[in-house]
Amino acid sequence: MKQKSCMDIIRSAVRNSPHPGLPDDDLLEPTGVMALFTMTGEIRLMFIQKADKKGYPWANQMAFPGGHRDETDRSTRDTALRELAEEMGILPENVEVIGSLGHFQTINSKDIEAFIGVWNQKDTIRLDPAEIARVFHIPLKYLVDLHREKGFDHSLPNVMQLTYPYEDVMIWGVTAKILYHLIEIILKGA
Repeated sequence: MKQKSCMDIIRSAVRNSPHPGLPDDDLLEPTGVMALFTMTGEIRLMFIQKADKKGYPWANQMAFPGGHRDETDRSTRDTALRELAEEMGILPENVEVIGSLGHFQTINSKDIEAFIGVWNQKDTIRLDPAEIARVFHIPLKYLVDLHREKGFDHSLPNVMQLTYPYEDVMIWGVTAKILYHLIEIILKGA
């Protein structure tokens, strides 16, 4: 499938599919993340590996760039874009925000609103080494094929089974839940 037509399917799926709503519990801390697509030969999805810091609860975990909502953020969308700039040097004007994938809760009482965007790659990634160890640009085709191979399509596995291995890392937890939802809506739209 050509990049343009695939991105059209992704845009339509994100904008027209139902997504998990806000939780009833307002005790959860709002956070925002930005899943970014890049197009270098093929469509890829960008992930970060959190820094390996002693006492850091997310040490070495795979995630989408993002973080906690500050008082100055007008929305979790603004949070996701601010964090992208702070953690990676990717400026908001170089990101086309497609839309929200909805809300996903963590076991640490966080409500993550996940956004999808396309990065034009005009910035040079500048990692904040206090927060990020590595960046991965994983081919979307690899993730979709793995999703199907593991029998995830149309059947949400339990949290222990919902994993997406790649090279020497594992995407799991809430990041895997967000990825699962993204792939499912793309497959329904294809």
